[in-house]
Amino acid sequence: MKFHRVHIEVTNICGLACSFCPPKLNPSKSMTLDFFEKVIVQLKTYTKTLAFHVMGDPLLLSNLVSYLDIAKKHNFEVELTTSGYFLVNHDASTLFHGSVRQLNISLNSFNKNSLNLSFDEYISRVLDICSKKIASYPKPFINLRLWNLDVDSTEEVYNQLIFERVTSFFDISIDTMMDTDAVKSLRLAPKILLNFDNYFEWPSLKSEHNSHASCYGLSSHFGILADGSVVPCCLDGDGVINLGNLHNKSLKDILTSQRAKDIVEGFKAGFAVEELCKKCTFKDRFLL
Repeated sequence: MKFHRVHIEVTNICGLACSFCPPKLNPSKSMTLDFFEKVIVQLKTYTKTLAFHVMGDPLLLSNLVSYLDIAKKHNFEVELTTSGYFLVNHDASTLFHGSVRQLNISLNSFNKNSLNLSFDEYISRVLDICSKKIASYPKPFINLRLWNLDVDSTEEVYNQLIFERVTSFFDISIDTMMDTDAVKSLRLAPKILLNFDNYFEWPSLKSEHNSHASCYGLSSHFGILADGSVVPCCLDGDGVINLGNLHNKSLKDILTSQRAKDIVEGFKAGFAVEELCKKCTFKDRFLL
């Protein structure tokens, strides 16, 4: 049983309140370093890549470098996902630590919050770290994410601001009329990409949506929440489908439980076993 990555929520604290994200229901929590190491030791036989994100922003951790040191010690590569607001909390040597293979920055967070930070201040932080990557850190990727597309082009004005700053900084041109259904990423510089995708709806038991389809949950990835709960999907930030907790069960026992097996076999047949999975619209993207 191998996974492309495992999402490990080193903290569930985000520091923002983006309008496209659901409110966090679980108590604020960060993993202790001791527990984190115990968890990733169990992960060695399952994956080589850790994504430090489910609901929280890992850059809020003042001791982020200690988590990265432990990941490197056990030969894991790490993906960091951040809103970009807290890039100033860490220097480039931490953000591009030897274990980091990818830094994902969600650009659409800026215009979905009301904080005392100007657009110029925000985008300057993002571009500054891009500049440092180009100058001194050839290994990791930076993905600048604009996952805010919709049929009504509601973010067109904001995205145009992004395009203007990006084209000026990287000295490139972007066709703002391009078909973003066909073009999902643009290369801005070596290992720096601008990614496009649509808004997605976080799954909720309150949703009226109901469908069956296949999904990559528990086949390409799964999640571990800050409190130790194991969930089948990186979108189950509340732990609705709690398969077990690593504080009192082994990862092997959790992943080989009957409930986990039923989820996997259901998806193989195009069937959503769990109620939250039936309510999820994201899986419908995988329909042929």
